[in-house]
Amino acid sequence: MTKDIVVFIILSAVLFFVIGCGKVSPEPIEPPATELPKVEHPEPEPPKPRPAETEPAVPEPNEVETIPKVTFHDKCADILKDHVDDKGMVDYKTLDRKKLELKDLLDEFNNLDPNEYNSWPKEDKIAFWINAYNIQMLRIIVDNYPIKSTRFHRLIWPPTSIRHIPPRSEIRASKWNEYKFLVMDEQFTLAEIEQRFFRKEFDEPRIFLAISQASRSGPPLRNEPYYGYKLYEQLDDQAERFLSHPRSFRIDREEQIVRLSAIFQPTWYGKEFIHKYGTAKKFKDHPPTVRAVLNFITNYITPHDVSFLEVGSYTVEYIKYDWRLNE
Repeated sequence: MTKDIVVFIILSAVLFFVIGCGKVSPEPIEPPATELPKVEHPEPEPPKPRPAETEPAVPEPNEVETIPKVTFHDKCADILKDHVDDKGMVDYKTLDRKKLELKDLLDEFNNLDPNEYNSWPKEDKIAFWINAYNIQMLRIIVDNYPIKSTRFHRLIWPPTSIRHIPPRSEIRASKWNEYKFLVMDEQFTLAEIEQRFFRKEFDEPRIFLAISQASRSGPPLRNEPYYGYKLYEQLDDQAERFLSHPRSFRIDREEQIVRLSAIFQPTWYGKEFIHKYGTAKKFKDHPPTVRAVLNFITNYITPHDVSFLEVGSYTVEYIKYDWRLNE
């Protein structure tokens, strides 16, 4: 073998060895980056306000605002509840031992601030004067209880008649003009309250069926005070109670006579019903005062009796008044 061939073989082997040993593993190929789709997240809603943070509800148009109850009338509640029964009879014997409480109650009427009174609605003013009148009437009776009478007067009136109460002055025509008391620091008598408030200021004749006459033929005394917020309900109940008694109203169909309480006479309270209940359409056989009273009464009696009053032929008479004490 020639020298050149040997050299060629040796170089080829060396080259083969170098190439085989120098082979390197290729770099790993990373996959192409892919962009993930974006997920849309909705914006978070603001937190709902708590009930306390909400605006006040607007009342419906048909909602009626509640009128605050005048609490002054409650001052009369205990005296009336404790000493007057459901029929309007008064326990004067027990009340006679409560003169100091009665005086303190009347002082409440005197101490009332006129500005407070003037802020009241009409209904509470009416209730105030009815209550004042009735409490003062209780005081007058208690101041003269037990009623004393002479043998001569007992021939004319029953022993318990309030007409035995002696007059304080020969000049006065009525006892109700003699007994004075203070209301809001102004002097009044029962007659003055009737004239100034019940006959002139307030156009409400049902008042005259709410004030006590301290007698059996008079309207029954309620065992609760009058309140402005339910005044008309109380007055209607008074009228119904009063007219349900035969001493106040009754019909004699056989004799064709309608008998009315004496307080409906024109010289008593009868004329006070003309302005509100006067009518020229019905009861044409009777004078204006009687027509007004009959028209008023038809609101509180049975349909059978209403029919008789409206189309019947009858005369009207007044029932003799019973002045015996309502005890």
